[in-house]
Amino acid sequence: MTYKEWFIAHGNKHQAIMQKLQHANEEEVIAYFRYENMRICEPAFCPLYRLNKKCHEMEILNCYLCGCPHFRFDDHGFYKKEGKTVYSYCAIDSAQGGRLVSKDAIHQDCSNCTIPHQEAYIKEHFGRDWFKMMADVYKIST
Repeated sequence: MTYKEWFIAHGNKHQAIMQKLQHANEEEVIAYFRYENMRICEPAFCPLYRLNKKCHEMEILNCYLCGCPHFRFDDHGFYKKEGKTVYSYCAIDSAQGGRLVSKDAIHQDCSNCTIPHQEAYIKEHFGRDWFKMMADVYKIST
């Protein structure tokens, strides 16, 4: 699956959940997206739910911003670095982030970064439209 395919599919799943929660207030929406609830109520949202596994080990993991607003990707690559094509990176160069480097490619590694899964961050950047919140990650029109 390409980044673009994941991005669009995930955004559509997020929209479907938000449609169900259209009458919920911001606090209720954020609470609904807590890992413990999502694993039970929305098992198709994440493949890790069926394994009862978290993507990040943190006490309160919130899945509202699965896919970080600071992540940038281009399935065709942005540029070459060290002779490898850079396909994704972190716009804020988070100290918690890293790089996955292969023979020909560099991808952002967000596995140690919990920024978008913290409820304080979600409250600060909350929006009901995931695609708008993620507008800088990937331009669908491109």
